Amino acid sequence: MRTPLLLLALASISVQAQTVSSITLNTDTALQLVAAGLKQCAKDGYHVTVAVVDRSGVLKALARDELAGPHTIESARKKAFTAASMGMATADMANNIADKPALSGLRDMHSDILILGGGMPIRIDDQLVAGIGVGGAPGGHLDQACAEAAIKEVLK
Repeated sequence: MRTPLLLLALASISVQAQTVSSITLNTDTALQLVAAGLKQCAKDGYHVTVAVVDRSGVLKALARDELAGPHTIESARKKAFTAASMGMATADMANNIADKPALSGLRDMHSDILILGGGMPIRIDDQLVAGIGVGGAPGGHLDQACAEAAIKEVLK
């Protein structure tokens, strides 16, 4: 008698699947962002690399100006990773660490984190979807300006 009651009790428990709906950045848009970033920096006279990663930090698109230094490939990718991972501009993170040295451990959380200006999170409808990183201009604020211009041009 216990077995049928137990089966009846288990059958009456309603199990609902939980799903998550999210927006993703497609490859075409990632390529447009890279091209727009390169174009803006070239217009300003800077030879850079631009990288776009998805929300998980996986590389979606990258291009390097012919005259950009070889180190800019990793710096752009890591800035994009950091912006996507932390959900904030890498320059803001650098400023937070400067103001609160106790936060300096953030630098050691992951080998791909690079806390220098030039990385920006990309949001669509207030949802974090990607990160863009620029490396090679003579200052992180200039890298960031190119990243911001790319976002503004492509995601109007």
